[in-house]
Amino acid sequence: MPEGHSVHRLARQLGDVFAGEAVAVSSPQGRFSDGARLIDGATVVGAAAHGKQLFVEFDNSLVLRVHLGLYGAWEFGGDATFRGASSIGAPRRVGERESYDGGAAERYAGPPEPVGQVRARLVSARGWADLRGPSACVVATAQEAAAVRARLGPDPLGPGAPDSGREEFTRRIRRSSTIVATALMDQSVLAGVGNIYRAECLFRCAVSPWTRGIDLGGERADRLWDDVAAAMADGVRDGRIVTTQAGDRPPGGGARVRSEDAYYVYRRQGLPCRRCGTPVALEALAGRKLYWCPGCQPSDAARR
Repeated sequence: MPEGHSVHRLARQLGDVFAGEAVAVSSPQGRFSDGARLIDGATVVGAAAHGKQLFVEFDNSLVLRVHLGLYGAWEFGGDATFRGASSIGAPRRVGERESYDGGAAERYAGPPEPVGQVRARLVSARGWADLRGPSACVVATAQEAAAVRARLGPDPLGPGAPDSGREEFTRRIRRSSTIVATALMDQSVLAGVGNIYRAECLFRCAVSPWTRGIDLGGERADRLWDDVAAAMADGVRDGRIVTTQAGDRPPGGGARVRSEDAYYVYRRQGLPCRRCGTPVALEALAGRKLYWCPGCQPSDAARR
């Protein structure tokens, strides 16, 4: 599932391509036809992200709200002014991806024929975007969109971050009796974190995933917020998740970090921890895979 940094990159790219432009909106697949008619021909005011939720605002006071879910992805193209990623999202059963086609902009002659199950298509005079496979794609009023955002926890990439939201996150997670591994995935506690950032930031902060929120302590909660914010900001900058520090990677890896060197514990079950050598552990938790290092993140009373 695309995590919060990808949705913020999507908001920025949609704004770059469509802000101030009237767009033709359609649903080649047909499942979004009623919603498409409500915003077809309207002008895009801007786009914003809150956690994993994307909000595209139009000048008729309506909002396109999208949640990519496990398999959603956007594909883009445009004229010579378009210089963004050609695809952002999670191709089916492959994992999160962001791809580029440096020559696509020079060949632009309008959008291609729709291929596959395109839920929504946005087309302006200088670019297009196709949405496939989202878990949510709805047109909402501004009040309905605001209500969705109000139910979410603070976003580490939100306005004023990382300072903005730290106190609220600490308050929310420290009042939770659930373990932090569960709380971090609760979008009402912290918006935007998925399985990768959960595993990696808990490791980087040396926090056992089995620690209860009420036992976390204010200092460790603050540190966890700051680390999530820093890791996700790196993801926005780089267009991919890389959480390892250079000193913890094999030498001679080159300027671009290899995918096998990008993480400390995520998908490294059974392999030695990059820092202490303990085999990385894996356990199912609420239908998701939880990775951690028992050596660097020792279990405590919450586990027993």
